[in-house]
Amino acid sequence: MKAEMDKIVSLSLGENTAELQKYLSSLTNDQLISVITNSALKGKKVGTTIKGIFKGSPPNSTEGSNRRLLVYEHCIPLCESGELQTEVAADIIGLLMLETHTLSGSSLAQLASLFVDAIKVGKMGSGKSLELFPTVLTALAACEALAYGKGELSGEEYKKQLINSLCSSRDVPLSSDELQFLVEKVLRMFTKLDLQEIPPLVYQLLLLSAKGCKKQVLDGIINYFKEQDVQQEEEQKHGESLDLEVQSIPQDQLRHVEGTAILHIVFAVRLDHELGREFLKSFKTSYVDLCPFSVALLLSVARIQRYEEQVFDLLKGAIIKSFKDEQLQQGSKFLQDLLTGHCSVAQMILDTVKNSVFGWDHVTQGLVQLGFFLLDTFGPKPGPFGKSTEGSATVARTPTQQACKLGGQVLLQSFKMHEPIRGEILEQVLNRLVTKTASPVNHYLDLFSDIVVSAPMILLESSSKVTETFDHMSYLPLATVQGLLKAVQPLLKISMSLKDALILVLRKAMFSSQLDGRKSAVTGFLLLLKNFKVLGSLASSQCSQAISSSQIQVDVHSRYNSAANEAFCLEILSSLRRCLGQQADVRLMLYEGFYDVLRRNSQLASSIMQTLFSQLRRYYEPEQDLLPPVKLEPCITAHGDQIYLQEPLAHLVSCTVHCLMWLQNMRQSAQRNADNSDEEDEEEEEGYQSDLQAILESMTRRMIKSELEDFELDKSAEFSLGSSVGVKNNIYAVLVMGVYEVLMEYNFVKANYSKSCFEELIELFSRYHKLSEILKEKSGKGRVPSHKTPRSLLSMGFTSTLVTVLFRDTTQSREEALSVLRSNGEFVRYTVSVVVQKIQQLEETGHTDGPDGQSTDRTFRFLCDMTSVLMWRYTNIPSVVEEAGKKEKRSSLSQLCLEGLLRIFTTCQQRYPDKMAQLLSAMESAEGDAEQDNGTEINYFYIRQFQRALFTQLTGAEEDFNSKEAQLLVSILSVLSRQLKPSSQQFVQMITWTVKICKETSFEDAAFSKGLLSLLFNLHVLYKSPVSLLLELCQDIHSQLGDIDQVHKNNCYQLLVLSQVDRVLDEVDWLIARKKSEATQTAGQQDAVEKAVTVQLGTLLTALNELVQTALLPGTCTITLLRELSRTYTILTTLVKYYIQVCTSQHGALPTRFEKLVKLSGTHLTPQCYSFITYAQVRLGSNFKQTCIVKTCTKAIPNLIFSIEQYEKYLITLTKKSKVNLMQYMKLSTSRDFRINAATLDAALQEQDASQEVSVSSTTESQDTEETQEPKQKKRKQ
Repeated sequence: MKAEMDKIVSLSLGENTAELQKYLSSLTNDQLISVITNSALKGKKVGTTIKGIFKGSPPNSTEGSNRRLLVYEHCIPLCESGELQTEVAADIIGLLMLETHTLSGSSLAQLASLFVDAIKVGKMGSGKSLELFPTVLTALAACEALAYGKGELSGEEYKKQLINSLCSSRDVPLSSDELQFLVEKVLRMFTKLDLQEIPPLVYQLLLLSAKGCKKQVLDGIINYFKEQDVQQEEEQKHGESLDLEVQSIPQDQLRHVEGTAILHIVFAVRLDHELGREFLKSFKTSYVDLCPFSVALLLSVARIQRYEEQVFDLLKGAIIKSFKDEQLQQGSKFLQDLLTGHCSVAQMILDTVKNSVFGWDHVTQGLVQLGFFLLDTFGPKPGPFGKSTEGSATVARTPTQQACKLGGQVLLQSFKMHEPIRGEILEQVLNRLVTKTASPVNHYLDLFSDIVVSAPMILLESSSKVTETFDHMSYLPLATVQGLLKAVQPLLKISMSLKDALILVLRKAMFSSQLDGRKSAVTGFLLLLKNFKVLGSLASSQCSQAISSSQIQVDVHSRYNSAANEAFCLEILSSLRRCLGQQADVRLMLYEGFYDVLRRNSQLASSIMQTLFSQLRRYYEPEQDLLPPVKLEPCITAHGDQIYLQEPLAHLVSCTVHCLMWLQNMRQSAQRNADNSDEEDEEEEEGYQSDLQAILESMTRRMIKSELEDFELDKSAEFSLGSSVGVKNNIYAVLVMGVYEVLMEYNFVKANYSKSCFEELIELFSRYHKLSEILKEKSGKGRVPSHKTPRSLLSMGFTSTLVTVLFRDTTQSREEALSVLRSNGEFVRYTVSVVVQKIQQLEETGHTDGPDGQSTDRTFRFLCDMTSVLMWRYTNIPSVVEEAGKKEKRSSLSQLCLEGLLRIFTTCQQRYPDKMAQLLSAMESAEGDAEQDNGTEINYFYIRQFQRALFTQLTGAEEDFNSKEAQLLVSILSVLSRQLKPSSQQFVQMITWTVKICKETSFEDAAFSKGLLSLLFNLHVLYKSPVSLLLELCQDIHSQLGDIDQVHKNNCYQLLVLSQVDRVLDEVDWLIARKKSEATQTAGQQDAVEKAVTVQLGTLLTALNELVQTALLPGTCTITLLRELSRTYTILTTLVKYYIQVCTSQHGALPTRFEKLVKLSGTHLTPQCYSFITYAQVRLGSNFKQTCIVKTCTKAIPNLIFSIEQYEKYLITLTKKSKVNLMQYMKLSTSRDFRINAATLDAALQEQDASQEVSVSSTTESQDTEETQEPKQKKRKQ
């Protein structure tokens, strides 16, 4: 064969190619194969030989092409045989790669099939020739047409068929290492493939996962799509910033591919439950790995019944943990600096909703289930007697509230995007409104309201469901009915049938046997009256808040014209008049609603005023000489021995007065704007207006003349709530006081700053005040605790005006009249107390009684006015002037102003979180000092004012110190400081000032000191970690109270300090748990988190070391300290377990910081803990009367000893794993040993010497001696 090889080499080196071709043609295939094999085995001239064969085999001839294919078919198995040297095999493959492009299409197809078959049967030994396979596939893809079966395929399609055939080779026997290698290789190829090629590959990988590597396959697929989503998001942001469309992958294409991949995975999970278990297991430990794609996948898997509960529990846990972690990070600067960013599961879920619009029908059902699951699980829970435990605050603050809000957002967005599920969402919301009568449904009402506003016309298609809900209305709680009616209000204006159905239901409810049913009817009718204008109907585009004119196709003008509306409204009013004969609660709703109806629908004025006028006349005494001017007896009713209020007379008068004053104002403004008007209407209006004015003036005059005896309410009257006479007198007193208040407001407005009218007003107030004092005095005497002051009937607007003119009005012409009011100290005090009461009501419920109480804009305007007045009053009139208030054991006026300011700031943060700067700006402009434009500057300006006031309190003599006022100032500073950014200079100044005040203040006032320290900690935690501050405080407490063997003093700070210790431990525990769930670091090196945990714990151990040496009094402080010590050791044990995990997976040395921490715990803290346990036991023994404290302490001590021993147990394990002797720092515990009290033993021995007949056991009675007897008893048992 050597001769043939030399001949081929010599001819190839020459120029005569024809002779080379002729010679090669003379050789048989076997001879040619022998030549190549011999030269390859010897490693000599193999490259030159193959080059010669290729040179003499032109690819355009059939013979040449076949010869080339023969070379390839022989060389590939030869290279895989393992008989050739590595360098020789590499050279051969290199040569073949260079010539691959010259092969014909059919040759390439045969060659590719050869590779696929070899791979399938496992003949690819060394895998060297596989380097040639991608080159063959690339050349194959470039071919235009290839014969395939009976037809033809393009090269690209043929390549895909080959890959598919190769990937589906599940029958190939593979070891676990080979399988892992194959999966890794395929997953790496994902990024290089076209997006459309991903789903088939995902399918094949999932089939392959049946053999193993399930977690690897799932993680790889999810991570690929996660990276694609991140890339897509970054491109979108980049495109928006440059106003360009920069997209490497079209978004819709990516979403469709993701949808297909999800379907493949869900199908695989249905068939392979082990795959499903592996999938869920990967998300159980941490939510950090979640992404929008995996959320969508989880929701799709939830459609499989066996996984449904697991998936929703997993998502619930992830959502609530995400919100809790976010809250923890936001509340701690230490954690914010340590960890950048936060993985928001809520945002991922909302992104999934957004992505599901691209035909993800298999995900939408899961989204609906998730939304309702969150609303049901985290919605407000019923409190005692079915009342809601959570106020309807506008901002979701707690993780539970945030999770509930997320459920509503998911459902609302899904409703907007997916038409097929709208009916189901609507039906489920309405079902819950009807069925959940025992628990609050505010969250469902909010969702329903949002749905109505976002898609009213779609809702009209499902109007039968809404009508069905109306049928249940009379059985629903009043709050639910009010929310439901408010939500459907936009629909009523565009749907005649819905409005008719509602009116029918309300008419039935008017005659319901249930009180709530009748109240619901009144609510519904009042709402209709407010929203259907009699004249000047709104244009269709204004018909409802957010309904565009294009959505409304109903002929509003023809059907709902003014004449029809007038008839409709008058019909409703006639129905409502029937309510005036029902219970007080129903009448009260009517009186509170009439004013708003009148303001929104002024054309009903005549009918409303006539109704009120006729009702008022029933209780008015027309005889001018008779006193009192009101009949109280018809206002009550009796059922057996029980007395009930029948007519809320004061509210009736209040409603009449406010409606009358509003009409008079409207008439005056109308007269100014227009010269001509309807004379008949004017005459009619003037008729009842003048009659009402005459009645009110007569009532004012006669109420002033009336003595309390005229109402049978003098000092001799009985006010005990235990008797029917007392109840009747209490009702009378509240009615009379209400009438006095309403008349005060009416006369103030009518007076126009007339001195004589103001004197009448003061006369009214003196009667009111006298009755109020009697009521307070009498109700305080009986066994029944005194009831609260009745809620004032003064309106919010009037209260705001009154307090402003009393303190800030400097108009010269009004001076004389206002002096009448200002000179009456009780009246001024009463005004401020009503202001505080109104603000308190707003804080608790979000609205106030009386006109404009439901309007958030007007209420906020009144708040701004009140704030500036109260601030001016507090800062300009020193509290020293008010010595009289101190002697009477009640809050001074300055203190009342401060309380009002605190409530205003708190209310604003809760109800109007975005308007705090506006509130403070309004205060500043009112004071005429508008230097600062910046909200932070304005805020800090007021903080400085309150700081000055507190400093003045603290620098005075201790006997002049007003603890209550100082506490209010600290609370205000605490609220205002929340508006400062922790990164701002003002925040740092605030902390510096607070630290200075804490150090310099030495007043022994427990409540004030706790408030000030709480402020300090709350500020400090947003600035940096409070452990250094804790250490200083613990050292201070130790120096104040002395060691455990010294004289004991009391101190009020320990509990507060211990609560902060708990907070630090929470953060450390959270960080350790986070580290355990992440990939561990290299042993011997500490990352930032581990270092921070060690430093925090080290400082904390030093601080606790100070406390356990301190002579704390037995009681709550001692027990809390024992618990905190126990928890500290538990967390130290958790840290030790973490390092055991690190040492097990990665062998290496322990960090030196950790060793120092163990040394600190063993040499400093543990011995002192045992001393403290002995001290606590002795102290408790001397205070054995406090049995509950003894019981609690006897539980806390064993728990602490157990925690220490558990810590030492795991330290032994870590010592073995790390080969570092950590136990050298630990001393042997003596807490479980029997302790001999030397003094008791001496006394016993002396007694034994004196009398040999008496045994030691009968002479010792102390607790410690009983301990020494315990071993003897044990010996007997043995």
